[in-house]
Amino acid sequence: MKNAKSILISSITWMLIIGADGATAQEDPALPFEVEMEGGVVWQNRNEVRIPNNSGGTRFSLVDVIGSGPYPAARAYVTWNPGGRHGLRILLAPLSITGSGKLGSPVDFAGKSFQEGIKTDAVYRFNSWRATYRYLFRKGDRSSWWIGFTGKIRDAKIQLAQEGVTARKTDLGFVPLLNLRWLYRIGDGWHLAFDIDALAGGPGRAEDASLELRYEAGDHWRFCGGYRTVEGGADVDDVYTFAWLNYAVLSAEFLF
Repeated sequence: MKNAKSILISSITWMLIIGADGATAQEDPALPFEVEMEGGVVWQNRNEVRIPNNSGGTRFSLVDVIGSGPYPAARAYVTWNPGGRHGLRILLAPLSITGSGKLGSPVDFAGKSFQEGIKTDAVYRFNSWRATYRYLFRKGDRSSWWIGFTGKIRDAKIQLAQEGVTARKTDLGFVPLLNLRWLYRIGDGWHLAFDIDALAGGPGRAEDASLELRYEAGDHWRFCGGYRTVEGGADVDDVYTFAWLNYAVLSAEFLF
């Protein structure tokens, strides 16, 4: 996990260096509305759970129970650029990972006890609904930067079931995040695009970052492909849960 964060910090530093060359603030001439559909696959590199986060709960790994994947994943974005440097974006990012496996040892989870060595069904749901305001504060011939704020609604559920015993933990809450976006023109019609929603502090953290290669096919269509990583969780009295997810994604975007 430390290596992944080091790579992310190094990437942002590198982008700041190359993005500073020739950058001057100006208005963004993009069409006002953008609709993007993203699809791909996700692997869970880490997914550790302890509920409750005390002697009444057992820490275990959902990766060990149902495997790392890949699992299907999809997102949808709607963006409005009303003019000047301002932009608003809505993100719908449902995620549900389900599977069956066997526990390697007995587990106490959410008030129920589960046995080792028998079939166990597991569900990990982490739906994310977000609204982002961002501001184009720097734009040059090759590089552009946006900074903003994201309000996120987290709709999560973890569930285990085996032989008539079922336990689940659900969570619905609001998470404030900072947003940073960077766009770098490689050549005619081709760009690198980096986007991150993130915030860390206190008992938890959340990071959702992507790096994509983008191709502009005319005035109204863009096609993208790349990598996304989502990492975070919380360590509080009721819950210990930390996950690290990695995606391979493709998307199509229509501008009007």
